[in-house]
Amino acid sequence: MSVVLSISGSPSPTSRTARLLRHLDARLTLQGHDVIPLDVRSLPSEVLTGADVRHPAVLEVARLIERVDGLVIGTPVYKAAYSGLLKSLLDLLPQYAFAGKTVLPLATGGTTAHVLAIDYALRPVLSSMGASHITPGWFVLDRDIVVGADGAVTVDAATAGPLEEIVDGFSAQLHAGYQRAAAA
Repeated sequence: MSVVLSISGSPSPTSRTARLLRHLDARLTLQGHDVIPLDVRSLPSEVLTGADVRHPAVLEVARLIERVDGLVIGTPVYKAAYSGLLKSLLDLLPQYAFAGKTVLPLATGGTTAHVLAIDYALRPVLSSMGASHITPGWFVLDRDIVVGADGAVTVDAATAGPLEEIVDGFSAQLHAGYQRAAAA
């Protein structure tokens, strides 16, 4: 079984990004992956602003990343880039923290003007951190993420199909890597 760390880089306690990730975490779990959710906003703020790479919270995140096979990195898009909160965490991690990992980048935003933020802002950072495979990412408009009164997430039908294909492709990459490792 592959292990996935699902990281939400949203600073909002009512984040559509985090809710979308948890919705997709359930899909990955049904596909046989063990998913560990992480909301960066749950880390102590002094850790993210203090640049202490030896802080226990940073070391714990680094240990989590070492033991997983893949990462889902989700972020809202602000000013045509991924969130500053996510940037704060990524800056504290070891340079090659994602070495040997498969990574799925996802972004949410209010306008299609931000759709390229994954490729121009996030993907280069993930690559510089050593990700062995960055799967195609996906951008979801905020208005396409509907949160029901019970907290359940529904994704607009026109977006849900392609998003599920992207997640399924990520899942297939993890299964293939896990099978290769088991055979070795």
